[in-house]
Amino acid sequence: MWKEVWTTYGGRITGVTAGIILGLLYFIVGFWDMLFFAFLLCIGYTIGKAKDQQRGPIIPWQRLGEWLMERWRPFR
Repeated sequence: MWKEVWTTYGGRITGVTAGIILGLLYFIVGFWDMLFFAFLLCIGYTIGKAKDQQRGPIIPWQRLGEWLMERWRPFR
């Protein structure tokens, strides 16, 4: 059962765990940093969910690089 849960939701579990660990560093510092903790948790979940659904990278680095090379080509 746990192996099935891990294969289905492994990215989300890892993302939330990373968000909790990184967020606890800020959460311990003070109460208002709890908002930042929630933000880190949300980012971790989103990245994990994208990994589970195999959507590819969140930021299309190759397309962005091609656009920048076309936009700022040194010798036109």
